[in-house]
Amino acid sequence: MAMNRRRFLKHGLGAFGAAGLCGAFGNLRILAAAAGQQRFPIGDYKALVCIFLHGGNDSFNSIVPYSTSQYADYRSSRQVLIANGGVAFDQATIEANALSPLAAGGGLPGGLPSDGGSYGTHPALAELRGLFNSGRAAVIANVGTLLHPTTQAQYQAGTIALPPQLFSHSDQSIYWQTSRPDDANANGWGGRIADRLHTFNTGPLPMCVTLSGNNLFQRGDMVSSYAISPEGVEKMSYLGEGPESWVIPPNEDGVAAYQALLAANTQEHAFERAFADVTRNTVANYEIVDAALSAAPPLTTTFPDSSLGGQLRMAARLIQVRAALGMSRQVFFVSAGAYDTHNNQVDDQQWNLSQLSQALKAFYDATVELSVAQSVTAFTASDFGRSLGVNVDGTDHGWGGHHFVVGGAVRGKRFYGTMPSLRDNANPDDTGYGQIIPTTAVDQYAATLAAWLGVSNSEIADIFPSLANFNSADLGFLA
Repeated sequence: MAMNRRRFLKHGLGAFGAAGLCGAFGNLRILAAAAGQQRFPIGDYKALVCIFLHGGNDSFNSIVPYSTSQYADYRSSRQVLIANGGVAFDQATIEANALSPLAAGGGLPGGLPSDGGSYGTHPALAELRGLFNSGRAAVIANVGTLLHPTTQAQYQAGTIALPPQLFSHSDQSIYWQTSRPDDANANGWGGRIADRLHTFNTGPLPMCVTLSGNNLFQRGDMVSSYAISPEGVEKMSYLGEGPESWVIPPNEDGVAAYQALLAANTQEHAFERAFADVTRNTVANYEIVDAALSAAPPLTTTFPDSSLGGQLRMAARLIQVRAALGMSRQVFFVSAGAYDTHNNQVDDQQWNLSQLSQALKAFYDATVELSVAQSVTAFTASDFGRSLGVNVDGTDHGWGGHHFVVGGAVRGKRFYGTMPSLRDNANPDDTGYGQIIPTTAVDQYAATLAAWLGVSNSEIADIFPSLANFNSADLGFLA
């Protein structure tokens, strides 16, 4: 099957981490919009950090009511208490882990939970609960993939357009990362943001950095994500520079042939030239990153010895060397798995949420150490929420769910959006099958983050075309 050069560059070579390689073939309107203006003052820096929880986090056991009426609904849906082999927490446990939100004030959005209830967190979220109660984190309620605001009646009657393949892991993770459930081939919204802002960085590296391999979230028309290991720069072993080169000496003839392949202006075929260009840029980029990281003093903040802890530690180190890398705006992607809690939810969620909480707290502390807490915002995302009902010792695929946003710019200690009913019958927020219908769209969540990063209103409308269907483009949780 034939493959054109643009598709080869965009999809086949993205892992090499070169910036701007598709610029000549991409959307010139985006370049024109970005060119000719200095949007950000010298020294101004902001970064978004997406923490994707693969599998669909059960947010209704992450943020749990303990006020009498709301707890009764939660208890009736979750049926059996954990002490008796179920998934529901007892009321006292949640109250002992209480969130203490502020009432709305000064005309700002957000505040107490919209249903008037009192909420606490899963016991494993101690550090994240502390960030919320100290005003450094907020809860964004009942977020999910939507094309339009959707009611139970509309859902059940099929009278409104819905995201395709609801409750499917692969499809819903795609739509969360693209915010375009109407377009299965869309780029990620992180990549679309970077297409608009990457020209304001002065260094050679891409605006998007992944600590968790390839992802759709950071794919753009003119940018590719730069992949780096949580342990640091991974050099090219074929050139005798990789971690195993001390075990397997390089083949000198092979190295010479490979270097000849990469020589500038010697290739006849477009694919060969593209490969050589990308690989040369990759080598140059990892030399720049390696030098910057090697010159930086070690962080004093202690991170947990976990996969997520390692990813966020490297994100913090790259933020530390932002000036050396010429970065004004950055978008990071990190992830954790095993959130698909059909079975063994109690043990799995205890482990998963403790890793999330500890790593997020360490990352926030590192931003304080680096004096960039006001400039870095981390946020959670996931395939979907979980069902209200349980299937033996876990929960099923859901739709809407709650999320955390963390950082010094967060208008914290507040709930944003509408808290859903957790009743197990006659629930107007339920599809009728135990999945909660979202009341906040991914587009609204993402657009709020994009606006804070510096994307203009007109660009936001272009990035998130479905946003026009909702009554608010900015949820107000960032200052």
